[in-house]
Amino acid sequence: MKNEMEIIFDAVSDNEAFARVAVAAFVTHLNPTVEELADIKTAVSEAVTNSIIHGYENLYGYGRPGRCPADLREIHPGKVRILCSLETDMLHIRVIDQGKGIEDVEKAMEPLYTSKPQLERSGMGFSFMEAFMDDLEVESSPGKGTVVSMKKKLGTGGWIEGEE
Repeated sequence: MKNEMEIIFDAVSDNEAFARVAVAAFVTHLNPTVEELADIKTAVSEAVTNSIIHGYENLYGYGRPGRCPADLREIHPGKVRILCSLETDMLHIRVIDQGKGIEDVEKAMEPLYTSKPQLERSGMGFSFMEAFMDDLEVESSPGKGTVVSMKKKLGTGGWIEGEE
């Protein structure tokens, strides 16, 4: 059986927590472990934050007051879309934006690389996604946006299938 959900929200940093919780809630009926939930929430958080800060360059709501220049504090239009599907014990997540895109995906995925060093970004977003999920793919076109696709096999499949 396949189960799906889709959410679309404004590309504002304040919505990152909503995205984390929404995806975690989507899988709760499988009784994931605390570690699995933490992994999923972290990966979703990183993907959504990248969409907002790098894709749309929207810094409204990001970090402490006064941390970003005044000319970057306005809300830039944009939406983040999350598609999730569950097939038995496999979670598929796609985080999609129609922002500025990534010119060099391979470079952007290098640990410690950041295009926003002035914001004290660690450059570990894609590394965290890769570490906490079983599969990560990034597709991007400059001027058209980015799709981050992630998969995670949840360890609950064995005992669920055995129940009648």
